[in-house]
Amino acid sequence: MQTQNIDIHLHDIKPILEIKEYSFYYFLGCSLLLVVLFIGITYLIYKYIKNKNRFNIKKHHLKLLEAIDTTNPKKAAYDITLYGATFKDESPRHEQMYSNLISRLEEFKYKKQVEPLSDEALSYFELYKEMCHV
Repeated sequence: MQTQNIDIHLHDIKPILEIKEYSFYYFLGCSLLLVVLFIGITYLIYKYIKNKNRFNIKKHHLKLLEAIDTTNPKKAAYDITLYGATFKDESPRHEQMYSNLISRLEEFKYKKQVEPLSDEALSYFELYKEMCHV
């Protein structure tokens, strides 16, 4: 038999080349983007819930203005003065209407016994309530 030479030199096999792989960096970039999106969405949900549950003084005072009992004129005059002041700074028109209303209510405040609210004062009060909005 013939002996084969094991040390045959092959010329068509090339050495191993280093291939630049960027998939790890793509993974890190996508992961960072997802984390930033998650934090942003969580923050927006937190702000929405916080603002939804926040106490709104104007809404509260508007409900109190709507619920004022005008059968007790002295208490009604003080309550209108107190709760109406919340809306007076919204515009010059509101401020003028509020000052007119307060001037109509002055006669019902500082006396021990007062008459029922006049029709003029009641109409100013109703008009002021309609002007106020939240």
